[in-house]
Amino acid sequence: MTANAESGRGGGQRELTFLLARWEKPVLVWLAQRVPRRIRSNHLTGLGVIGATGTGIAYALTNYSHAWLWMASAMLVVNWLGDSLDGTLARVRETQRPKYGYYLDHVVDAYSTMIIGLGLGLSPYVYLGLALAVVVVYLAMSINVYLESTVFGVFKISYGRIGPTEVRLILVFLNTVAIVTTGWPSPLPVPIDVVANWTLGVILAGMVALFVGRFARNLYRLNKLEPQRYRWWEQKS
Repeated sequence: MTANAESGRGGGQRELTFLLARWEKPVLVWLAQRVPRRIRSNHLTGLGVIGATGTGIAYALTNYSHAWLWMASAMLVVNWLGDSLDGTLARVRETQRPKYGYYLDHVVDAYSTMIIGLGLGLSPYVYLGLALAVVVVYLAMSINVYLESTVFGVFKISYGRIGPTEVRLILVFLNTVAIVTTGWPSPLPVPIDVVANWTLGVILAGMVALFVGRFARNLYRLNKLEPQRYRWWEQKS
């Protein structure tokens, strides 16, 4: 898919490289056009926070019943609506969000990542240390993207083709598989927690590789832009 582009809140160009971006955008616009006028973008941001919190709590409660996975999936949908629709609503209504909106989005994104990751780590499916490692690396990647938008003016929202919407769909799919296979008469050849942890481990390794590569590229670009500032070892004492 060719990357779509739109103006970012920071004034640069955001390249929408996610797999589902082309199909997701018209759906969000259709929904935004039907949102009652009394509902504003900040209300939807709050809805996203509620969805993330509910997802984390539901994952933690799967220690008591696997049925909570259904609630986790429902809360992921709520999180998607709030997190993805707030900016779309502002664009559809051609209204300018307050200056704190961009800052708020980053804080909410960090909170959502942490609470969902913590809930997964407290569930019986994923090791807590592995879940926290994914959260830390994800936050580092998000900070790096934000810095790229500030320094270079043009940035990609994603490091690859998998974005927040794709991750939510993957989680919903895994939730469904986990709860359906739990009721099977015979157990799976490989326990679901083993599959989940190995999958998350591979994802973590890929995230680290992408972050290191992107970070090294940025340092190289900065070195080319301002060589005298960064080649401190060549300067005379």
